[in-house]
Amino acid sequence: MPQAQTSELNLNEILRQVAREKDIDLERWIAALEDAMASAAKKQHRIKEPVRSRLDRETGRFEAFIVKKVVSEVEDPLAEWTVEEAQDHKTGAQVGDEIHLPIPTDGLGRIAAQSAKQVLYQRVREAERENIYNEYIDRVGEVLNGTVKRFERGDIVVDLGRTEAVVPRSEQARHERYSQGERIRAVIVEVHKQPKGPQIVLSRTDPRLLVKLFETEVPEIYDGTVVIKNAVRAPGERAKVAVYSRERDVDPVGACVGMKGSRVQSIIRELRGEKIDIIEYSDDLVTFAQSALAPAKITRVSVTHQGEVPHLDVIVEDEQLSLAIGKRGQNVRLASELIGARIDIKSESDVKDEVADALARMLQTAIGPAPAAAVDLSQAPGVTPELREALEAAGLGTAESLHERGREALLEVPGLDEEVADGLIAWAGEQAALAVEAAAAAQRDGAGQGGIGVTFRKPETTSSMGDEDFMAALSRAFQESEAQRATRDAGVAAAEAEASENAAMDGRAAEEAEEAKEAEAAAERQSAAAAAATATLQETPAIPESLAADGTAEAGAPAEAAGQESKR
Repeated sequence: MPQAQTSELNLNEILRQVAREKDIDLERWIAALEDAMASAAKKQHRIKEPVRSRLDRETGRFEAFIVKKVVSEVEDPLAEWTVEEAQDHKTGAQVGDEIHLPIPTDGLGRIAAQSAKQVLYQRVREAERENIYNEYIDRVGEVLNGTVKRFERGDIVVDLGRTEAVVPRSEQARHERYSQGERIRAVIVEVHKQPKGPQIVLSRTDPRLLVKLFETEVPEIYDGTVVIKNAVRAPGERAKVAVYSRERDVDPVGACVGMKGSRVQSIIRELRGEKIDIIEYSDDLVTFAQSALAPAKITRVSVTHQGEVPHLDVIVEDEQLSLAIGKRGQNVRLASELIGARIDIKSESDVKDEVADALARMLQTAIGPAPAAAVDLSQAPGVTPELREALEAAGLGTAESLHERGREALLEVPGLDEEVADGLIAWAGEQAALAVEAAAAAQRDGAGQGGIGVTFRKPETTSSMGDEDFMAALSRAFQESEAQRATRDAGVAAAEAEASENAAMDGRAAEEAEEAKEAEAAAERQSAAAAAATATLQETPAIPESLAADGTAEAGAPAEAAGQESKR
């Protein structure tokens, strides 16, 4: 009676309905059922040989049988037969054939049914996971919306409808907190085939989430007018996005910000207050680095290529150093990841110190250390020429060797008593102290020469400044020094010119006064001469008329002479 009822069931229709509900291929579903029935029959009859089952599509009945493979040489007696053994059950059997030995499937017990159930459930589960994998493997990097279902050891299990996903603790922002039933948006970062746990791994910290949010909020990015070149994040704190436009008329930064910041503000709200720096991309590495380090203002940038990764030395003003580095180095780290280069930030005072160290190192290399003055051993108390020769033979011919090797080594020298040894040790200690004081004094004197002062201090053994950077910094230092010297010389020249002009004016005034004095003296002499000539004419007697003609010249001569004297 039970067999008749089973045969009356439309098993094929039931299988099709279950396949549609589970979204599993019908053939795969039937194969799972056949494997389950084979496992149940093997369990029921306690058979160790391979068992296979087959579903009759017309009658809906299962057939089970033991499978034996015909081989020329048997290696597995449970699964293989020779040709002679096979011909006892099938006439004309050959190597490679399979012999099916039917076994009954009626009256399977509870244990066999439980085994069939487990096998069937496992096959269905494998089919479902494979379907999920095939559906989501091509959607990696896509943003999904889900509902927080539960929490497992810090991980968030998200309900996506048909399946579940997980947001691991490592992919969660530290400041974000979710409650059960709350909506969550995350990006797919991985899809796997592992048998345990959700197959889909979501992330709230991946930069691709930021890129997808911009594509959703900014139409210019969605249609390809504005392109996101790169994006980096410090989840929950700060992010930097480099964008550029394919059209000149479109401002990439303005398009991402939106009217009064509406577009970027919606993204900030989705990321729970994460600050976003939108930077215009540039092919020029120096310009790109200056923009990436915003809001700090950069003074100079030098680029050196060490291998595949460029190396940037950035110099900023002292008050801009902390702003350029950022909180816990966040700003410079994000900028380095954004531009794909290593960035070293230095303040201007640090660069000047490195230049001074390099100059001091150059001077020390050129001058070299001063040789220490040799101390004659004969000056030591109680040392005779014979004892000196013995000490030199024992390798104790210097004050330094005496101080290092000590009293015990001295007592091993023949002819040396303890009193003399103690005196030599004391003398060697005094000489060592004097040598240390002399070296310190020389260092102080060297630091004070040439107006260098504390600027020329002893350099460190290592320096981060390379030769090219040092030469550039040294050139800038020399240029600044020359500019200061030129300014100082110009001031001195102007002062000297002003002093010379004042002196020239004073000289001209003195000359004019001297000329006035000379003119006044000449006028006084002329007046005196004219007065003398008038007196002479008055004292001369009258000339007779007979002598007038002949004496005219003689009489006129004194008058002319007097006139000439008056003119002079």
